[in-house]
Amino acid sequence: MQLAIERSTLLKSLAHIQNVVERRTTIPILGNVKLEAGKGELRLTATDLDLELAIREPAAVTEPGTTTVAAHTLFEIVRKLPEGCEVTLSCGAGANELTLRAARSRFELPTLPADEFPALGEDELPVAFALPAPLLQRLIDKVRFAMSTEETRYYLNGIHFHVLRQRGGGLLRAVATDGHRLARIEAELPAGADGLPPIIVPRKTVGEMRKLVDGREGNVDVEVSTSRIRLEVDGSVLTSRLIDGQFPDYERVIPKSAERVAVLETRPFAQAVDRVSTISTERMRAVKLSFANGQVVLSSISPESGRASDELDVEYSGEPLEIGFNARYILDMLDEIDGEQVRFEMTSAAAPTVVRDPADPGVLFVLMPMRV
Repeated sequence: MQLAIERSTLLKSLAHIQNVVERRTTIPILGNVKLEAGKGELRLTATDLDLELAIREPAAVTEPGTTTVAAHTLFEIVRKLPEGCEVTLSCGAGANELTLRAARSRFELPTLPADEFPALGEDELPVAFALPAPLLQRLIDKVRFAMSTEETRYYLNGIHFHVLRQRGGGLLRAVATDGHRLARIEAELPAGADGLPPIIVPRKTVGEMRKLVDGREGNVDVEVSTSRIRLEVDGSVLTSRLIDGQFPDYERVIPKSAERVAVLETRPFAQAVDRVSTISTERMRAVKLSFANGQVVLSSISPESGRASDELDVEYSGEPLEIGFNARYILDMLDEIDGEQVRFEMTSAAAPTVVRDPADPGVLFVLMPMRV
C-alpha cells in the first residue's frame, strides 16, 4: 500500500474516527483504524463492536492495499505535523509496519493484519428514508441533554425515535429522559419513514451522528431495522447497534393541563438562575422560584455559602406558587429555547412542570420539581 494525502484532510477524518475507538480495550485490533487504499481514495474504518464508522477521503493512491494501525497514535502524529504538508503512507505486502512520511518527519508504526479487523454484520435494514442533515442535527440538539448516564437504566441511555401517526400523515418524534427531566421534539415524517419501528439510539452513537451531520446541508440516507441503524452522508457511513430495551411510556408524565402559567424572558431568566445558583451546593444546585403578583423571586440557600435572591417581572396567571428545580436542568433546557420567551405550565410544587418554547411548538420539555 502506498498513497499520499493532504494532512488537513487526514486529520479531519482521524479526529472523528478516533472517537469511536475505545482507549482501553482487551482486544488489540479494536484500538486500530483500518486503512484501505484504492481507486483514488483512502477509506478509514473504526469500530468498538457496537458502533462502526467508515470515512472515505480523496488520496493519490499509487499502490492499493489494506492494513490497520493504532488510531490514537496516528491521530496524534498527524495532529502535530506541520500545517499544509502532504502525508505519505506506505506498507509493503506482508509487512508489519506502516511508514509515515511528512516534510522531514518519518515514523514507523506497528500494524496488525486487516483480515483480523471485525465488521458489524450486514443485517437487512428494511426501512430506508432520507432526512435533511440540518433537521437531524436539530432533532439531536433539542433532546440530547436529557439523556441518562445511569447505566442501570440502560434503556434511557440514548434518544428514542418513533412515529406518531395522525390523520392525513404522521410525525417523527425524538425523546430523551433521565427520569428527572424530559425533552421531546417532533417534525414532519419523512417520505419512506412510515414503517420506522420504535428505536433507541445509544448515547455514544448519538454523539457520532451529531458530528457526522455538523455543518452539512444535504440529505442523510438512513436505514433502520429493529436492531441496527445506518447513516450515510457525503461518503461517510455510520453503523450502530440499537439499545435492546423498552423505552418507558413517557406520555404518562406529561401533564395534560396546568392551573398556573408563567411566561418569562428567556435570556434574563437564564442569567438570573445562573447568578443565584452560584452559592448553591454542587450536588443539589437547587433554586426556588416564587411566583406572585406579576413577579418571580429566584432564591437559593446554602449553609456554607449563604443566601442569594433575584427578581424578575413575569406574565403569570394562577394562585401564588413556590416551586424548586435543579438549576443545571433549567439552564440546559433554556439553552435549547430559540425564542425570546419561555412558558412554564405548572400545577403544584410537587407535580411535573411542562416547559414550552412559544416560538417553536414542536418542542416540549418536562421538569420534575425539587424540595427546597
